[in-house]
Formats: sequence, C-alpha cells, structure tokens
Amino acid sequence: MVYVFLADGFEEIEALTPVDLLRRAGVKVQTVSIYTDRKVVTGARGIPVTADISLGDVDTGNADIMVLPGGMPGTVNLLECEKLMEMVDKQNAAGRRIAAICAAPAKILGTKGLLKGKKATCYPGLEDLLDGAAPVTKSAVTDGNITTSRGLGTAVDFACELIALLLGKEKSDEVRASVVA
Repeated sequence: MVYVFLADGFEEIEALTPVDLLRRAGVKVQTVSIYTDRKVVTGARGIPVTADISLGDVDTGNADIMVLPGGMPGTVNLLECEKLMEMVDKQNAAGRRIAAICAAPAKILGTKGLLKGKKATCYPGLEDLLDGAAPVTKSAVTDGNITTSRGLGTAVDFACELIALLLGKEKSDEVRASVVA
C-alpha cells in the first residue's frame, strides 16, 4: 500500500500525479487527510480534494511507501502534524520507503535529520535544509529507503521512480510511455 498524505496547502500536481500513475500501474494507493475531522483537503491552488481515508485509518505497518507532497503551506502543515511525523519516524526506523517532493525533502526529511549521508534533491533554493545530505539536481533520486524529487515539473519522473521501485523499470517505462511523458 502507498499512502499519499494531504494537508491544506498541498501542491496538487505533486500529490495527484503519483496517485494517478501508481494506480495506472496497478499499485494500491490511498490518499490520506491528516485531519481527523474531515476528508476534504484544499490544495495550494484552492482545489478541494476528498481523501480516501483520514490519518486515524492509516496502518503504516503495511506501507510500502509514504509519500509527502510539497506545496505551501502544505509542507509546513504536514511537518506540524505530530502523529504523521511519528509515523514517518517509525517508517524510517523500519527501513521502509519514504518519498518526498519539492519542499518536503528539505523542510520535513532534512530538518528531521533523515537525509544524513544520503543523496537527495528538493525545490531549488532549499538545499541548505537538506541537513547532512549530498544535494543532487536529478529530477528524482533514491538513496536507500528515501526517494526525493524537485517539484511539480518533476512529478511524472517522481511517480515513475516510485513505480520502478515497486514493480520494476519495465513497468515504469510502460506507464511513462502510456502517458506520452
């Protein structure tokens, strides 16, 4: 199961492109509202999205990947969600996959110290927050259990990287070709 976490102010393309492409590949994906009292989450461009489940319904013990989209103030709202950050810490401690795009690699994974000694990328200009990481400018990079990506323009590459990790490069290439990327 892949969980994509949504907080008010999330970048719609960074969250929904992975959901779309992973589902095209046949991967089980659930969008998760970090709010316990509502499933409708409003993106950075004012687009309301109804999440599949709320944070209380997540079983990260079965999470193949936890996806953290960027966007402002979405990234900050994710970081301020203590329960989600506990889940991220447990996922990382278990060596299971975490994926973050745009501001999320820097503002969440970097500030939490989860990128130390790893190659990582993020939204240009936030590299100083990749605490202990070796910054790279690839559109998507995986180092160990962490996958990072630069921003909404790299969302297809990010999603295809996740598909390759779960189902192999051949399936990733097949999905990429089907959307004329």
